[in-house]
Amino acid sequence: MSEFPRITRDPKVMGGKPCIRGMRVTVGMIAGQIASGTSIEEMIEHFPYLEREDILEAIGYAGAVASNSEYDLAGSN
Repeated sequence: MSEFPRITRDPKVMGGKPCIRGMRVTVGMIAGQIASGTSIEEMIEHFPYLEREDILEAIGYAGAVASNSEYDLAGSN
C-alpha cells in the first residue's frame, strides 16, 4: 500500500506483521494502545523513537485493513 510509506512488512521483523519504519513496533500494538485510551502524546512519551506521523499512519492503516476485512462478531447473523 503505497499510501502508507511508514508501514513496512519484513518476514524477519516481528514475523512479517505490519510495523513502523522497519522497527519492532507493530501497527497492532499502536492500535491496541490507542483503543485502551493511551493518547498519541503519551505514546510518544513512552516510545520516543516514534513520531506523531507514525502513529497516525498506523491508525489509518489499521482502518484501511479493517474496512477490507470481514469478521464474525458477537450478535451477527
